[in-house]
Amino acid sequence: MEKVTLVAIHTFGLESVVKRELLDLGFSDLTVANGRVEFQADVTQIPLPNLWLRSADRVLLKMGEFYADTFDALFEHTKALPWEQWITRDAKFTVTGKSVKSTLASVRACQSIVKKAVVDKLSEKYGTEVFPESGPEYTIQVSLLKDTATLTIDTSGQGLNRRGYRKLAGQASLKETMAAALVLLSFYDKDRLLIDPMCGSGTILIEAALIARNIAPNLNADFAAMGWPQVPQRAWDLARHDARQAIDRTGELLLFGSDIDPEMVQASKANARAAGVGDDILFEHKDIHDLWIDQQYGIVISNPPYGVKLGEYREINQIYLTLNKMFRNKSGWSVYILTGDKKFPDYFKRAEPDKVRKLFNANIEVNYYQYFGERPDRA
Repeated sequence: MEKVTLVAIHTFGLESVVKRELLDLGFSDLTVANGRVEFQADVTQIPLPNLWLRSADRVLLKMGEFYADTFDALFEHTKALPWEQWITRDAKFTVTGKSVKSTLASVRACQSIVKKAVVDKLSEKYGTEVFPESGPEYTIQVSLLKDTATLTIDTSGQGLNRRGYRKLAGQASLKETMAAALVLLSFYDKDRLLIDPMCGSGTILIEAALIARNIAPNLNADFAAMGWPQVPQRAWDLARHDARQAIDRTGELLLFGSDIDPEMVQASKANARAAGVGDDILFEHKDIHDLWIDQQYGIVISNPPYGVKLGEYREINQIYLTLNKMFRNKSGWSVYILTGDKKFPDYFKRAEPDKVRKLFNANIEVNYYQYFGERPDRA
């Protein structure tokens, strides 16, 4: 089979992060758009981005893209696509959809039209109108944006953010993919000190440890495309073997997390153990106001509480003031704070943020405030 087009879907604002990850994996010919990066790959390479992408949520197989402002156009263009090359006679497939600023605004109707078109195409190919649906599963997505329809098949299955290690989480937990992106944007490496003084369930530090140890984030996950005959089992076995061989257990990591909630500290420890990095992170029960830092160089990445009730703002403001007091004279520290509170820079007065990146944590608009620290003298 010839090369295919894959699409890495991710949170808006992380385009450059996902692009860098794909380039590091050896992919080229990338096309970047809001919330997605398209790239070319061989079929046997489908396991690679699924195992290794840290900041993307899914990897989709692109079937086609076309203009459709009527149901007839949607049906005919969908039916013309080569579904028989992918969907087997015994396959079970579902159709999901979304429509943004398009004439065809009814998502349910679009899903129904697409499913009928695919069934008609497969019926012609296999000479039957009865499908047992006992074989591999496929999820087709129809996405309409300004009357342009994009048809894809999901290769990932459950989202790539579901690493499997987070058995316990807080009420407003950060997605694993978002946490990994925050670390990648900080340019953290395994020789640097990294702390999260409000670590919650430990996701940021766990993702940092996975990066430092070069552990593929979804090394032990199952994927939808594992059941597809077009992607040989040997491709999955080889990709996992290579990923295990790439793990780096040398040296000690300088990763420290603390939280005011003792239950969250225990959850962090359990999650880190489940991720295989339990020995790499030190978690402790501590109020941020009691935290003392005597090192001159390091990185802090944290996701303080936000979106709280009015009566809790005084407490949040005190956290900001504590961060300011803690780091105002430590120019060797890089400080990265993700928050939906746009007043954060008014309290953290060491300097103006070097960069502010708008992101979305779940459906909440947030800013990632980045304050770059001085690098230590290599001598």
